[in-house]
Amino acid sequence: MDAIEDKFIVTPKKREPKEDKSVIMTLRLERELQEAFDRLAATSGRSRNEVMCMALRYALERLELAPEMEDMGEAGAKKD
Repeated sequence: MDAIEDKFIVTPKKREPKEDKSVIMTLRLERELQEAFDRLAATSGRSRNEVMCMALRYALERLELAPEMEDMGEAGAKKD
């Protein structure tokens, strides 16, 4: 994988009509993370919420469970 492919790149916001598919959640995080997201939001012209959603989607798309975690999920699914 190229180094550029592994980077989380935030682009300036383009105004597009959107369909509201969002939910409201409460999240606790370390102050330094909040400050980092605030800086990214200010620099990119996006809201902190947008930048955080982008980061979460990026992480989920690249997430891999350790083999022992996958086994735990399968065991839990068989409890029906």
